[in-house]
Amino acid sequence: MSRSSPFFYATPRAEVHSLAILHLKRDSLIPLTLAESSDEGYAEGAVANTRFGSFPHKTLIGLDWGSQVRASKVDTGSRGRKGKNKKPEEPATAPAENGSAEEKASKKRKSDGQETELASPTKKRKQEANGDAPAVKPVEAGSGFIHVLPPTPESWTSSLDHRTQVVYTPDYSYILQRLRVRPGGTIIEAGAGSGSFTHAASRAIFNGYPSESKRQKLGKVYSYEYHEPRVETLRREITEHGLDGIVHLTHRDVCNDGFLLDDGSSPKTDAIFLDLPAPWTALQNLTRDGPNSPLNPENPIRLCTFSPCIEQVIATCAALRKLGWADISMVEIQNRRIDVRRERVGLKEEGLRGVNATAANVHEALERLRQDIIPQDRKREQGGVLTKAERLEQIKREAEERKLYKEGRLVHRTEPEVRTHTSYLVFAVLPRAWSEEDERKAEEEFPLGDVMKGSPAKEKVTPTKVDGAAK
Repeated sequence: MSRSSPFFYATPRAEVHSLAILHLKRDSLIPLTLAESSDEGYAEGAVANTRFGSFPHKTLIGLDWGSQVRASKVDTGSRGRKGKNKKPEEPATAPAENGSAEEKASKKRKSDGQETELASPTKKRKQEANGDAPAVKPVEAGSGFIHVLPPTPESWTSSLDHRTQVVYTPDYSYILQRLRVRPGGTIIEAGAGSGSFTHAASRAIFNGYPSESKRQKLGKVYSYEYHEPRVETLRREITEHGLDGIVHLTHRDVCNDGFLLDDGSSPKTDAIFLDLPAPWTALQNLTRDGPNSPLNPENPIRLCTFSPCIEQVIATCAALRKLGWADISMVEIQNRRIDVRRERVGLKEEGLRGVNATAANVHEALERLRQDIIPQDRKREQGGVLTKAERLEQIKREAEERKLYKEGRLVHRTEPEVRTHTSYLVFAVLPRAWSEEDERKAEEEFPLGDVMKGSPAKEKVTPTKVDGAAK
């Protein structure tokens, strides 16, 4: 049985050797495997360095998911000292025979001085800090923070190493819905790349881990990739994430070698996703012809291709029509975030965050101008005129009693850039193969009446009497 995957069953809090996602900001996430110690040389143990500061792993372990973590002050000097101590010693060279006695004495004095320095208590403490001594307790820094999140396919897509162009969340969520991928199903993925779609499909089909005691149909992702270095990297990530019992990764060029498994058996898939440069060349291996087809013979097959160019779409659609695929359609996903907020303008907003603290009209501008041009002595004589600090404090107190969510003008702004890999999605359906034998069995199981067969019904007409006469 495979170990539990954090993408399916997340622990209540961050644990040692568990995968965590460091959320720096909306479009900046970092995957991190938590460890108690490290050989990087930091006195605080394993440390994650980000643009918002340094975060020792010990400050993350044991926290509830979603917790905010402050940056820590890290002793970077200890790392440098350890690096120097780890340098291999150069072989000692024999002193020159013709060297003077003074040079030999000078070298001896330097050697004695080094031994004395190494023997000093201060130096010993530094060496112990760089060696096997317990890690130093981190000290919180003055600024910088992150949030620690559990791994999900969405956060993994935003944080993974882009070895290729990846399929982003807006695309793969729509693809999985159109392909009707569900728990216990089977899907073929050709062009695994960085593994973004692989993780999302694994969650969609997951209904349990393989077990010798349970004999039930389990969901499976059959993933294919032709680039060997990417295959090895993705295979290592699948094992680390506990997906090796769910994902079957194969190194193969499916356009030439097909979709059968290594032992020659069929995956019997219900859904297919092709992220290939020339998907139409792989369609010849996705037919029901032959004794061993990779398709499920009992269900219709749903297919999706992911192509960035319209010329690829044209070639794919032509090949689909030629091979008997139906319900061919094309979709382009353009996901944009919309920022909706209330715009508050006026001098009463002065000192508050996220507002426009300028005069809303001429009356407010004149009132503020009168306050500014009154001489200081007249202000003292009149009394009741607030200073700027007092005015800001009063505005903050009044804001606590106001219903700010109802005030101001409701405005929105569309995201200027599309943070997705915009491509064309081509969908198609291959109907189930239907023979005369299948038709005969269906007629026996579901008998039809004479009316459904097309012959006129023989209904018995009963005469009725109206006013004593038969009608």
